[in-house]
Order: sequence, then structure tokens, then C-alpha cells
Amino acid sequence: MTAAEPSVLALFWVGVIFLSLLVYVVLDGFDLGVGILSTTVRDPELRDEMMGAIAPFWDGNETWLVVVGASLFAAFPAVYAVFLGAFYLPVLLLLFGLIFRGVAFAFRGHGGPERLWDWGFGIGSIVVAFVQGAAVGAIIGGVHVENHQYVGGAFEWLRPLPVTCGLGLVVGDALLGACWLVLKSDGSLRDWAYRRLNLLAGVTAALLAVAGVGALIELTAAGAPGAGRQWAIVFPIICWLALLGVMRGARIRNDATPFKMAVLFMISAFLTLPAIMWPYLIPYRLTVADAASPDASLSFLFWGAGLVALPIVGVYTGLVYWTFRGKLKRAYAH
Repeated sequence: MTAAEPSVLALFWVGVIFLSLLVYVVLDGFDLGVGILSTTVRDPELRDEMMGAIAPFWDGNETWLVVVGASLFAAFPAVYAVFLGAFYLPVLLLLFGLIFRGVAFAFRGHGGPERLWDWGFGIGSIVVAFVQGAAVGAIIGGVHVENHQYVGGAFEWLRPLPVTCGLGLVVGDALLGACWLVLKSDGSLRDWAYRRLNLLAGVTAALLAVAGVGALIELTAAGAPGAGRQWAIVFPIICWLALLGVMRGARIRNDATPFKMAVLFMISAFLTLPAIMWPYLIPYRLTVADAASPDASLSFLFWGAGLVALPIVGVYTGLVYWTFRGKLKRAYAH
């Protein structure tokens, strides 16, 4: 039997979700990375500079995660329900990590032991990055679904491939964060970040290779359509070339090049997912057409959120990055 084709509105909303998720991965990735890197710093002045480099941006970046969740709930409720059922514990850890990050950033410098708040921000960043990567790794091999309900175990997201992907995103975000510090800072912090680029890029490349082999094994075992799409290898190749670009940027000391290459790496890694999973939103049970809300609901959502809320979020994000373009001053640290 031929699979149903998704409507234009369903394709629009899946595009909105993927684009918003991509924006979130890149934008929140660098501030998660700075938080991860902050756990390795003992000098409080250097740590203050690191916090100052993300202070104008980090809370606004998380807006895109809200866009993803709200759009998924409204446009693809079956996917939302299955995802929460399959990743109940990771989602809770994600929320706790985000809460700790917010509280720690707000409280540091305004009372209490500042080192405690710094650790809260750093550990929260590690937890958020890890569970996001683990969730991605867990869906590659498929999700156990019957009658639009998750029927698998609570800890299937802790298989070797998800753990590898979780570690990979932690290190990848740390790399993106170091590149951001190079781009936005001067002096000792910039030099500190430059010294860590090659190591972070090398570890990221190694974890990418391990995850790639593991993903191919799981895709083949699951009989996934992506296992036969040889053209999808172009995205991992771009990832490795981008990591080489980071190393070259570090060698020639061009402040903008490492961050551009790190962003290219994150985009290419992200695009690997739709390349191997399409047309499934929940591999390999629910397609875009299966999971979409009725067109009447999608149309109502389009005229409200699609034409009003999304442009406002986009304009706000653009204004923030335009306002705080260039090198940032330490005054933003508190």
C-alpha cells in the first residue's frame, strides 16, 4: 500500500520545526558550550569574562526550544506524545538542567557562594547537552511504538549509541563555545579559547566517527530507509572538513573562521538526521503524514503562530545579535 503524502501545511510545519530546531542547536549550542567550558576554569576573572560573552544572548536562544515544543504539540500531537513517553527521563533532566542554568546565572554575583552558582550553570549545561545528544542517538535505531503509544523501556536512551551521541554533543557544544569565545573576546580569554580548539575538534571528530559507525549498524539492523541512502554520507564528510576548517582557523588566528566552521559542522551534523530518517518523524513508525493534525488545525496555527509569533521571535533574535555584534565587554558578566 502506498504511503499517504503529507499536505502542504504539514510540510510547512515540519519545516518550521526542523528550522527552529536547527537555529536552537546552533544558538543555544555555543552558550551551552561556554557553560561546559566554565567547569574547567579556576580563575574567577576568566570565568566572569566567559559569562559576559554569552550574557546578552543565552536566555533568548532558548526561546527557539519553546517554539519547537509548541509547534510539535500543535502540529504533530502524536509525535509529541510518543516522544515524551519514550524520553520522559531525558526530558525531566533537560528541564532540571535548564532551570539550574537560569537560576545559577541570575544568582551568581548577587548573593551566596558564587562558585556554587558557577558549578550549577556548568553542570546544568553538561546535562542539557548530553540528554539532547542521547535523545538524537536513541531515535536513530527506531522507537518502539504501537497504536501511537510508546511501548519500550524507560532506559533505552542509554544504549551505547545514544551515550556516544550525548558525549559527542557535549564536546561539540564545547567546541562551538570555544569558537564563540574566540569570536567575541579579547586578551587572555581569547588566547585561552584558541589553545583548546585543536583538542576539542579532534575529540569531536573521533566521537563523530564512532557514532557514525554505530548509527550505520543500527540503521541496517532496523531496516531503515536511510541505510540505503549513500548520498547522505556527504553530510558527515562536510562535518570532518568543517572540523579541519576550525583547526586551520586556529592556526592562522582568524577570529571569525573557527566559529563559522563550527556552525557549518553543527548544521551538517543536524542535516544528517532528516537525510536518513525522512519521511519519518518517529522512526520508523510515524511519518509526517501519519502524525500531522488535520489541515483545519494546521491552517488555524498558520494564521496565528506562523504569520505573527514566528516572525516576532525571528526579529527579536536578529535585533539582539545585531545590537551586541562585535567584541563584547566584561561589563556584561553580571
